[in-house]
Amino acid sequence: MKKTLYDEAHLDEYIELVIQHGLNIQKGQELVIVCSVDCAFFARKAMEAAFKAGASNVHMRWSDDVCARTKYLMADDKIFDTYPAWDKLMMDDLANKGAAFLSVSASDPEVFKGVDANRLSRSSIAATNALKAYHEKIITGGVRWCVVSVPSEAWAKKVFPSAANTESAMVSLWRNIFTASRVGSGKAVDRWHAHINALKSRVKALNDHRFIEIRLKNSVGTNLRMKLPATHLWMGGGDTAKDGIDFLPNIPTEEIFTAPQYDGVNGTVVGTMPNVFRGNLIDGFSITFEDGKVVSYDAKVGKEHLASMINDIKGMDYLGEIALVDFDSPISNMNTLFYNTLYDENASCHLALGSAYPDCIEDGGAMSENERRAAGINISDSHQDFMFGSKDMSIIGITKTNRQVDIFKNGDFVL
Repeated sequence: MKKTLYDEAHLDEYIELVIQHGLNIQKGQELVIVCSVDCAFFARKAMEAAFKAGASNVHMRWSDDVCARTKYLMADDKIFDTYPAWDKLMMDDLANKGAAFLSVSASDPEVFKGVDANRLSRSSIAATNALKAYHEKIITGGVRWCVVSVPSEAWAKKVFPSAANTESAMVSLWRNIFTASRVGSGKAVDRWHAHINALKSRVKALNDHRFIEIRLKNSVGTNLRMKLPATHLWMGGGDTAKDGIDFLPNIPTEEIFTAPQYDGVNGTVVGTMPNVFRGNLIDGFSITFEDGKVVSYDAKVGKEHLASMINDIKGMDYLGEIALVDFDSPISNMNTLFYNTLYDENASCHLALGSAYPDCIEDGGAMSENERRAAGINISDSHQDFMFGSKDMSIIGITKTNRQVDIFKNGDFVL
């Protein structure tokens, strides 16, 4: 019999948190689960939990890192400019019917190392163009969705390279995922309610100040002045869909975020953690902005992938998000580099190149893209987070009366 690498009670608690509170599945609702074949046992348990919660149907969308890599290496080059029409129809139809979407993030961080970056870029652009209507529903609360993680062997070995064996690495990663998700002793929901309330209290404090600009600086080399749109809104602590039902887009989450004025960012930001983009690592990087636009960049590892990110996708040469996370926070205190944005972004202050979330400006979800741009936020077909937080991060907010207010000192909230 295969040894269980996780606590069964913790796994059941985790799945209950995801299905009933992350997605908040309603009676008669359909669910789409996107999951690697390596984590099939989790998807099967999530399916069962969804039906018990009242779901009318559950659709499985399987992925496979090995097959995906083989395709990028060996398939006919012309296929990377296309996207299956049947897949687009299915996703649009399910989104239009109000299905919920669960994504299980568990890929090998370097699965596409050595793959032609041009193929990766073209395939991503084709998928983004085909699924534009679906993604619009995702970013405007038209559907409820949740991203979670489950260990895979390749990912676990990357996170814990000095582990005695793969089994030991998997056990360690499971333990960290449960801890980060506040799972244990059967009280995850209670702990999440308290956590969400704490985040929303900070959101209110930031929104009450109506900052027109924030200034970010640390000893690593980040020195940014960032204007904020006149109608900007800070967000965090979950979301509410257009149907009025609350959900948690990410489990875990520690961030409070908004959108910068797309043409109001000046200075340099230095990454403090590696970034994974299309299965390739980017590390030791810095990006410089003038009037919002990327004017220069460098990286010690993966500069060609950073270049592809910035240059190949419309709107990725401007910022779409600024997110604040205490340096002294649960995931950060694990002192673990996860090589997975879901976890690393919740261990560090981060920025995102590309699209802004429409709800980060007043009535943004009801606006057209042109109206959102006119209101000051960036429009793009993609969104890529990268981490720049540090233990000495200083963030100052500037009010309309030019009063300076400390938001962060020594890496943590003081507001």
